[in-house]
Amino acid sequence: MFGLLGAVLVGCGDGAAPSAAPPAPPAAESGAASRTPGSTAGPAPSASAAARPKPGAEPAAVPTLAPRAGGLTPVYERRTGRSAEKVVALTFDADMTADQGPRAARGERFDNPELIATLRRLKVDATVFMTGRWAEEYPDQARSIGRDPLFEIANHSYSHYAFAEPCYGLPKVAVPDMAADVRRAFDSFRDAGAVNVVPYFRFPGGCYDDAARHALGPARVTAVQWDVVGGDAFAKDPDAVAEQVLSGVRPGSLVVLHCTRSAAPATERAIRRVVPELRARGYRFVKVSELMRTG
Repeated sequence: MFGLLGAVLVGCGDGAAPSAAPPAPPAAESGAASRTPGSTAGPAPSASAAARPKPGAEPAAVPTLAPRAGGLTPVYERRTGRSAEKVVALTFDADMTADQGPRAARGERFDNPELIATLRRLKVDATVFMTGRWAEEYPDQARSIGRDPLFEIANHSYSHYAFAEPCYGLPKVAVPDMAADVRRAFDSFRDAGAVNVVPYFRFPGGCYDDAARHALGPARVTAVQWDVVGGDAFAKDPDAVAEQVLSGVRPGSLVVLHCTRSAAPATERAIRRVVPELRARGYRFVKVSELMRTG
């Protein structure tokens, strides 16, 4: 009914583990953040872009995880036994697939400026996992988000096609094209004028396997998963979304929500409740980069 975007958001928001995704990686996957020389300023540029400035903050300021054995892209996620400090990272997937331009031209809104305005009003640090196609459709918003110190932009691929199968009906990126797809998204952020871009990547739908992790090695990113599903995809009841978040958050949690107005219309209203209630519980909101640094 909802077309490809339905698969996109259900894939990121229903909490079911796709069969293509491997079991949670071993404890070493989310060990202490490291700063690997040459790997923290963003992905390796393509040959045609070698002279272009790299996206992201200064290398010393952005923690990453080192590549795993065999060059596997590292995967960061919340682990039990983390510090008891009450911090939580709200992350928002700005989803738009490579072929959804005609829907945007007909008036469908894949952005959510009211959500960003509310985060600013409430002074909430957050990480936006953005697709390159979203940044191309809304360059002014991408630039504004990417220059606001409250936010950082992370990579959610260019196309929002799957990196492993099956993945909620998403078309699949060919393995040889995966690193280029990620680099193209970083190029889109740069072209929009975003500055606060970090070398983190979220697999569309959360679907990945070792082949994808090998393929992304040249992109030099740290993949970021989540432990709390906001359940905002196509939800109409903001209180239900808020309850799901509030019941799932633990110290060090990574929450996945969406910045796509047409397919996640209740998110902004849910945030109005989530933020003050978590603050009342003693939580502090941080970007993924700070969560990784303190973890």
